[in-house]
Amino acid sequence: MIDEDRIDDAVLALLYLGLHNRVCTWKGFDWEAMNRLHEKGLISNPVGKAKSVVFSEEGLSRSKELFHQLFDSESEGTRE
Repeated sequence: MIDEDRIDDAVLALLYLGLHNRVCTWKGFDWEAMNRLHEKGLISNPVGKAKSVVFSEEGLSRSKELFHQLFDSESEGTRE
């Protein structure tokens, strides 16, 4: 069974790579995952012509945290 919450965490972490204008990110990921992140209140509505979405305050914080947890080699020892 696919764990959609883990997929959402990975997508949220990768969204941090596209961070621009301090709170925006490019929206080039799976639409279902993006919609779930919106429903969780972590990003603005991904539906529309805009090529980016806006992180909520919680979404940006969680995205940064997940990005470093999953991809920062210096934080290897801090993973659970």
